Amino acid sequence: MPTYKTKVVWTGEHWGNLTCSNGPQMKFSAPPALHGHPNVMTPEDAFVGALNMCFQMMFLWTTEKYKIDLISYESEAEGFVEDLIDRTSIFSKIILRPKINARNCNEKRVTKALNSALKYSLVAQSIKTKVIVEPQIIIERKDYS
Repeated sequence: MPTYKTKVVWTGEHWGNLTCSNGPQMKFSAPPALHGHPNVMTPEDAFVGALNMCFQMMFLWTTEKYKIDLISYESEAEGFVEDLIDRTSIFSKIILRPKINARNCNEKRVTKALNSALKYSLVAQSIKTKVIVEPQIIIERKDYS
């Protein structure tokens, strides 16, 4: 079973540095509204981004499995924070909005691939946050002219 490691180091004020086991390093901070800094990665961005990235990777895998001729894929993810009565906060839901352009298949097959991507996404299956997928699917047909 694989493991994944990260290391964080406090670098002063509300700054940190993240090193991932796969090599990337980056500065991070809390969001500006929580005494952090703008224009850098935040833990909240990383959480929402981890789901979006993992879902994309699983979708690419399922398009190969279902022999979908994928032309393009991009996805926006939006995490919704809920403040609880005890003054803590949670992500109550994350909406993934993939824009998919494929050809020579039908929307039902793409939807099946999306459902499989959600099922096999390690990140999606590991969080208690509700994940909603709102796809925009465009199917191009062969031009027989």
